[in-house]
Amino acid sequence: MNKPKPGFFRRLADRLATDSEPGLTNTQLMLTNDDLKPVEPARRQWGPWNFVGFWIADSFNINTWMISSSMIVGGLSWWQSWLCVWIGYAISGLFIASTGRIGATYHIGFPVVSRSSFGIWGSLWPVFNRAAMACIWYGVQAYIGGHCVYLMIRSIWKSWDREKIHNTFPEDSGTTTADYISFFIFWFCSLPAIWFPVHKIRHLFTVKAYFVPAAGVAFLIWAVVRAGGVGPIVKQPARISGSELAWEFVKGVMSSIANFATLIVNDPDFARFAGKPRDALWSQVFTIPIGFAVTSFIGIIVSSSSTVIYGGEPIWDPLELLERFIDDGGSAQRFGVFVISAAFTLAQLGTNIAANSVSAGTDMTALLPRWLTIRRGGYICAAVGLAMCPYTLLTSSNKFTTYLSAYSVFLSSIAGVMISDYYFVRRGYLEVKELYDDRKTGPYYFTWGINWRAYAAYIAGILINVVGFAGAVGREVPIGATYIYNLNFFCGFIVSAVMYWGLCKLFPIPATSDKWLEVGDLIDELRLAYDTESTTDDVAHTKAVNAMV
Repeated sequence: MNKPKPGFFRRLADRLATDSEPGLTNTQLMLTNDDLKPVEPARRQWGPWNFVGFWIADSFNINTWMISSSMIVGGLSWWQSWLCVWIGYAISGLFIASTGRIGATYHIGFPVVSRSSFGIWGSLWPVFNRAAMACIWYGVQAYIGGHCVYLMIRSIWKSWDREKIHNTFPEDSGTTTADYISFFIFWFCSLPAIWFPVHKIRHLFTVKAYFVPAAGVAFLIWAVVRAGGVGPIVKQPARISGSELAWEFVKGVMSSIANFATLIVNDPDFARFAGKPRDALWSQVFTIPIGFAVTSFIGIIVSSSSTVIYGGEPIWDPLELLERFIDDGGSAQRFGVFVISAAFTLAQLGTNIAANSVSAGTDMTALLPRWLTIRRGGYICAAVGLAMCPYTLLTSSNKFTTYLSAYSVFLSSIAGVMISDYYFVRRGYLEVKELYDDRKTGPYYFTWGINWRAYAAYIAGILINVVGFAGAVGREVPIGATYIYNLNFFCGFIVSAVMYWGLCKLFPIPATSDKWLEVGDLIDELRLAYDTESTTDDVAHTKAVNAMV
């Protein structure tokens, strides 16, 4: 008797299924595929200089300029803004190295790391949260990249002017027809870059690390020359004083950290490709503050120079200043704008791939590993970024920084739980194979696959900032709540980390160590099927237990 053919949708589902290890149960197939497994030695190709190039390349993007320039708009002097940047990004570098070490040691990404603290199934919400944020941020960065494309086109055809081209968008939409077309061009041309696997895109950051900084320095020199030298710029004092100045300084530091909220959480997605754990340590700790401080210095001086050149309020968006250069210059000036805009376009592309499409792709892979890969997830991220109308978030510097702060509130609690779990509760010890195990006897299954301690700490970290966030969007709230919210990332991180540690002390969890014990270097190839009799991970576990004894 002939077996009936499967239906259309079943055949389609089978065709779309991702590659995975044979012998896995149906439930395990919802926990892993080849993109989620620990990175095997052949793909651990990121050395320390790759991380240096990665962060130098990532630092040169318009978003970094906007954050530092918005501090000038907020009333700080140039040196006060720059000090905020140094402090904020130095702290960010330490956070990045802390989460990155987990990935570099055990060669697993953020979605798998989060299972050790939130639980096998409990990790899905933080992963979804991170994926949704990455999609929104992808759209924002792509729209900024579209503005770069707009300047490139306008440098060639000056008639490409948003004021002259018929606008089909409402006046309060935050965009125009010319801007949206430029945004779509950037978005569409970014799609091929999503195709390449993560361990190979390091070359894109190497190219970007040479080309983009040179363009940024050229822009700095150009703006300073037009302003009549650095003297008139650095003599501009702060426009606020007293407690207002102090809190604006604090907000500047927190804005710098908020810019890294996403990367702090998902650095394991890149660090897992490191050859050795130390490759992802000092290269990140030092490169991040130096690279971002240099970029921010350029943004601060350029923004300050705009008040000398044109008068009035500082221009917080460097692309708006470049557009002014087109309006009052000749063909040579337009050529300069074209080259700088092209460099910034490459900068936005690299940043969007690094911080958003890869992160969202990895997260979506963890949500539906049977059908999604990092590549497919990256394309979904791009589609969502196009559909979510990112231009509404960039209509003012105030709205932009408010969004950044709100963004960091949710991610700070996730980072607090992750770091507390790895460094203070487990002390570096992970049983990697069990992170892919859905059986109730597994150490990361907890209660119905969810670690309630992590969720209690996560919610507490968010709640401490909720009232202050309401004040940031225009509600009347107590001044104390506003002060707490000004320290949003620290408050969320500290509350969630301390509460998680305390709950694990009161209600102990399995698979912990009494002393510092990292066994990731003992893992080469990992087989996840339950019936596998002997795996490298099992050997690592045995050696680790013997070492403890």
